[in-house]
Amino acid sequence: MNRRERFLEEMGLGPVWRLRRRDAGGPRAEAAEATEAPQTTEAPEAVEPAAPEPAHRVQAGATRSRGAGVQARAAALETDPRAAAIARMDWEELKASAAACSACGLCKGRTQAVFGVGDEAAPWMVVGEAPGAEEDARGEPFVGQAGRLLDAMLAAIGLARGRGVYIGNVIKCRPPGNRNPEPQEVARCAPYLARQIELVRPRVILALGRFAAQALLSSDATIASLRGRVLRYRGIPTIVSYHPAYLLRNLPDKSKAWEDLCLARRTLAEAAQGSGPAAD
Repeated sequence: MNRRERFLEEMGLGPVWRLRRRDAGGPRAEAAEATEAPQTTEAPEAVEPAAPEPAHRVQAGATRSRGAGVQARAAALETDPRAAAIARMDWEELKASAAACSACGLCKGRTQAVFGVGDEAAPWMVVGEAPGAEEDARGEPFVGQAGRLLDAMLAAIGLARGRGVYIGNVIKCRPPGNRNPEPQEVARCAPYLARQIELVRPRVILALGRFAAQALLSSDATIASLRGRVLRYRGIPTIVSYHPAYLLRNLPDKSKAWEDLCLARRTLAEAAQGSGPAAD
């Protein structure tokens, strides 16, 4: 057993992280993937199961979605002075603006905005969904059990919170009762995440959870259909995986999350060598 395996064993993750064949899960595993719950750990709302789409259909749909997303962002900057102003902010201005934001109703129930944490010039960026109760109280994304699991996942590939990775969320304020974010809330918060990514300039993005993947890729595809592929957000390689809160309830899928981490690490290494993989 090597050092990494011993570390994972101590965290209670060792046996579960062992790689397995992608087709080993069968229909039952696919159904579990399609029912991934949102990031928060308090009574998450169930998601209607959906079968994975054929690869050619997902690829065509993602291409159309990316084109539509670029056009929508350009139009938003032209017609929304708020989005245009956020797109010009530096780090300090961005943090202050997010802390004082009242663009949607979520501001009324928050303790504080949960902006982001980590290396602001990191090659890795992790994007989650929305703050839970502990995140709202502490003002930092991915804390509690889900945060400890994320830290263990990052440690397994040689990263640590605050070193080599920046961590943020699609939504900066906690939805009441840890419900799913609503489309208008995602839309009002989107300029903040877009500017964070522009400032960090990561070489790879790890999108954790359904809402993170759908927001970044402008797609309503399932996690099952997006996993295992190198996608792109504004040209940046983007890997989709499960949220740690979901993995805490579905231990067998940790092996799939490990595959996703390995894909992200390999994608980053290939990009550094100037031979990065083409997007699907």
